[in-house]
Amino acid sequence: MSGTGRAGLAFQLLRIGRDAGRRSEAAGTRAAALALSAFAVALCLGLLSMVHASYVGKEQRRDARTPVGRTEQSRADRATLWLVGSDALKGRRSFSVVHIAPHTSNAPLPPGVDRWPGPGEAVLSPGLLEAGAAEGIADRYGRLSGTIGQEGLDDPGEWLAYVRPAKGMKAEAPIEVVVGFGPGAGTPAEGLQPGTGRDNDKPEWMFQGLVLGLLLLPSLVLLFTALRAGADGRDRRGALVDALGGRRRDRALIVVGEALRPVTWGALASVPFFVVAASVDVRVPFVGYVTSSADLRQHGWPALLSPVAVVVTALALAVVGDRPAGRAEGTRPAHANRSRRQRYLACLCPPAVLLASRGPELAGDDTQYRALIGWAGLALVVLTLPAAVAVVVAELGGSLERTGRKRGWAGAIIAGRRISHHPAATARLVTGVTVALIVFVQALAWQAMFGTYHAKMEEVLSATSRNVAEIGPRGATSPGQTAAYLESLPEGNVPVVLAPPRAAADGPITIGGGCAALESLRLPCSPAPARVDVALDRRLQQLLHWNTEGGTYLKVVRAGQAELAELAVRETNTLAVVRADGGVPAVAALKEASYRAYPRGAQVRFPGEEWLTDGVPDRDQGRWIRLFGVLGTGILVLAVGLSGKAEFLRQGRALAPLTVLTGGHRVFRSSAAWAIVAPLAFAALAGCVVAAWTARSVARPGMVYYVPGGVVATAVTVVLAVSVVMGLWAARIAGQQARDWRA
Repeated sequence: MSGTGRAGLAFQLLRIGRDAGRRSEAAGTRAAALALSAFAVALCLGLLSMVHASYVGKEQRRDARTPVGRTEQSRADRATLWLVGSDALKGRRSFSVVHIAPHTSNAPLPPGVDRWPGPGEAVLSPGLLEAGAAEGIADRYGRLSGTIGQEGLDDPGEWLAYVRPAKGMKAEAPIEVVVGFGPGAGTPAEGLQPGTGRDNDKPEWMFQGLVLGLLLLPSLVLLFTALRAGADGRDRRGALVDALGGRRRDRALIVVGEALRPVTWGALASVPFFVVAASVDVRVPFVGYVTSSADLRQHGWPALLSPVAVVVTALALAVVGDRPAGRAEGTRPAHANRSRRQRYLACLCPPAVLLASRGPELAGDDTQYRALIGWAGLALVVLTLPAAVAVVVAELGGSLERTGRKRGWAGAIIAGRRISHHPAATARLVTGVTVALIVFVQALAWQAMFGTYHAKMEEVLSATSRNVAEIGPRGATSPGQTAAYLESLPEGNVPVVLAPPRAAADGPITIGGGCAALESLRLPCSPAPARVDVALDRRLQQLLHWNTEGGTYLKVVRAGQAELAELAVRETNTLAVVRADGGVPAVAALKEASYRAYPRGAQVRFPGEEWLTDGVPDRDQGRWIRLFGVLGTGILVLAVGLSGKAEFLRQGRALAPLTVLTGGHRVFRSSAAWAIVAPLAFAALAGCVVAAWTARSVARPGMVYYVPGGVVATAVTVVLAVSVVMGLWAARIAGQQARDWRA
């Protein structure tokens, strides 16, 4: 045959496959499943590229804004005074506040700042202005003179502030002199870089692992499920092509023609998402993170190749899944070969579970290799667990058939024979359930790893009074500055100073303040010092708990603001502010006032809050896990539904003639209960046990592993309810097909 003839035959076979895809068993269901799965896989692959682009862009901008310290060899004609501090919004993560001032007339500016702010002015990032609007962040550090450009930020949503103190800065410790920014200006100085991203962000491989395990893996399960939908009909068609003398290439072209259109449309549907992400900065729902379109344009171009990769991969899997060898092996039925493959996979399930749960321990404390081994084992579990469930159900099916014969249960006989002779169908049915449970428990385990510290601190600090604010000035301060601060306190906010005993276990704890503050704390206000043995006010109890050790009693001293200012500057003493009426202090106003009085401002927080702030980044990043876990579980629920519908159509067509023998449709309900509900219920129980066991690898060395029993029980209950609904759905489809068959 000439090249033209071969090409014509190839196009004709592709058209045959396209037409067969429209008329075959469960054609519409399979086409929809293929399009949705291709769309999901393409999005996941593109997301992997976007994650990489984001990390690369962040690192480049961090390097570009890292200061270069002055050395003896540095040029002294361009220099900037530089001091990195921090601040935090209520209940949120901390961020950098950098104090800057020109040391020379042509002092260099950090990236993203186009002109020098004046004394007492500040330049803030757009994200910080938006997040802190309720706390008046725009005026906290001085008059707002502009915003930081994106080239000077980790990402468009980063919180960062550059502040030029009103009273100037001096080139003396801890203030540093820098001569430029980025590698082009010299060797970047360690410890002077602004921002908290390097400390708070998780490594790129960890984020990629979340995308792979919680999104891409479920999407691939949906793709495999879609490819196998209506497999028996394609097997019969393949046998016919073999009988007519067709070659492997001919079968492959028919298979490609059948899957090409839905896969292509599904993959191309992901392109608009990438185009939008490359055109504008997008805020991720629920998480609040803002993606950088510039990073995607510069480093994320592989995302545009993901639709092509998905089409090629899906078509290749479709061709590989069309197994001519199984149809040609002697006189053995095709389902016997498939049963044997399921048994081989089932034998690999226990080693896979062992690798996923205990294998990471081989890597010791190396977190990256622990994760790689864990994900590899988890992938094997996902591949083999449905087969293991199907093989066990097939063995139970034989017993069910024998019991049905003894008791005269037609539904049990039919279901027992089907599930014992068709384990591959059972594997397809339960795949979505088992993988959904694994993904769900993995999300719980990762969430626990990220959020355990913060949750524990929330529990510990839940008893802490938040009606008292501790004031901690940054750097050395003078009594005059403290007196100015006390003068600027908002109305109704009154100060006290707590001084620990001279010896930890001996002497009194001294508390000084005006009458309004002392009486608010239920303390006496007398001209002479008074002794108090029991602190009655909860705010005072918390101040004593978090700031003092030992002490035999409380010495109450009435003091004016000048005396309080003298006491507050001592390092061992604690300055606190309470409301005279017992309410919550005006924290935002107290922070703003601190930047007016102190050169570097002051930390304003309730007792113990610093311990809670340390866990906020993990808490925030845990939202990614919840988002990915919900999306992954939703994809798998969709896979269960589509797979179930395809199996119901096939089973209903096979059972339709039985309506003549049984005289009714009751047999369809009973057989659906045994063939659909029972395997799904067993898969739910087995999936929860295996999912909980394999999630052990997520726990880091020294971390206590815990899976909430109530949450897992709820998941099992939901799966059982879904299995009942799917059983009723299967019975309805079978009944409808029986009526159509009789008609």
